[in-house]
Amino acid sequence: MDRFKQLQTFVDVASLGSLSAAARAEGVAPAMIGRRIDALESRLGVKLLVRSTRRISLTAEGSALLEDAQRILRDLNESESLVAQGSARPTGLLRVTAPAGFGRRHVAPLLPGYAERYPDVGVTLDLSDRLADLIEERYDCAVRIGDLGNSGMVAVRLADNQRVVVAAPAYLRRHGTPRVPADLANHHCLSFGSQGNQPRGWLFRVNGQVAAYRVSGRLECSDGSVLHQWTLAGCGLAWRSMWEVRQDLESGRLETVLDEYRAPPNGIYAVLPERKHIPARVRAFVDMLREAYADPAYWAAPAIA
Repeated sequence: MDRFKQLQTFVDVASLGSLSAAARAEGVAPAMIGRRIDALESRLGVKLLVRSTRRISLTAEGSALLEDAQRILRDLNESESLVAQGSARPTGLLRVTAPAGFGRRHVAPLLPGYAERYPDVGVTLDLSDRLADLIEERYDCAVRIGDLGNSGMVAVRLADNQRVVVAAPAYLRRHGTPRVPADLANHHCLSFGSQGNQPRGWLFRVNGQVAAYRVSGRLECSDGSVLHQWTLAGCGLAWRSMWEVRQDLESGRLETVLDEYRAPPNGIYAVLPERKHIPARVRAFVDMLREAYADPAYWAAPAIA
């Protein structure tokens, strides 16, 4: 402990420029500050500070030590903070945003259990297909699906997400079945449009490479559940996630097409605004999602509409 106190005192003196200023910052007598510096220099066998009646300056050895000492103390403080957070009981308000359809089925049903387990945490869930600004809107966590881009946020992958092209049997009887992705140009495709979260188009693996195909149709909507209903009604083809259409496929209400061209799964993520000092309530929430989604039986259970 004395070694860390010596380093802290050295950093304070170097930063504040005097023994008296460092003493005031640490709440001790100036003589104590002088003794710690003397002990540090004696232990290292080098002169770190040049003291005069008017100012204190660093020697070459002192300058070299200062940067390392600041890093060591910063790492120590962060480690202590993480340990303290790990032992802390989750408290406060948890603010989460998630896509409307996915959040309704696979986030909202888990939150009563979370609230029961952590009674000191309040929860606000915002369900929207728009991409919220976590920092500006002060969200603790966002659940997001697909390509995150280079957002600079911290992303924790929770599960794989497989997308498939689906249509109602009635639509396929009327308009035929596309055999290759290029055939989509001759079909009614239901999409989010240019303002939604599929701006690059629908993704397929063609000749070993993932390629984007822009689609068009007479109907677009920014709400995924509406696209789902339109698909069931036979209005066109849609590129939907398996978590949304699995039961429809099992019941025969929808059929998949272009299966041999499916792109690899993308991800379902918990996105956090920063890595450091993550509150216990947020870590507990992410751990709950990761544990639930890792169980294959979870995805096989009947979905909540």
